[in-house]
Amino acid sequence: MKRALILLGCPEAPSQTPMAVYAVYKLTKMGYEVTVASTPSAMKLLEVSDPEEYYIDNKIDIESCLAKLEEGSFDLLVGFVHKDAAVSYFVTFYHILNIKSLAVVFERDPDVMEDLAKDIMESTDANVVSARAYHNPTPIRVKFDHAIKDLEE
Repeated sequence: MKRALILLGCPEAPSQTPMAVYAVYKLTKMGYEVTVASTPSAMKLLEVSDPEEYYIDNKIDIESCLAKLEEGSFDLLVGFVHKDAAVSYFVTFYHILNIKSLAVVFERDPDVMEDLAKDIMESTDANVVSARAYHNPTPIRVKFDHAIKDLEE
């Protein structure tokens, strides 16, 4: 079975948590076993959002995941990026795993969003999609759906 890793940083942006649940749903439907690596606060939001672990049953603290990470552990990396720290995590995980990767960059401020996407593109060969979004996850979902479909073709 193919394995995917989703990275979640600070859950400050309201659209991150529903997008994480959605991403796990989509990737599972595509045949992936999905693990979500997140900060403790993002983990708490996931636990409240999916209390019976209907969608998300493989969760790990992002620092613990990083400590155990090695090339070949996963087949796909998906990172939700809306802060500088998320860029750092994504780039680090990307270079350790050396696999097909997708950075989903989202922000309210288009200039900040552009800078975050640029930082990832300068540091990796990952696919990068960006959407101006904060509260409403729809722009992110649309870009994510197109990107995942393109990665699988």
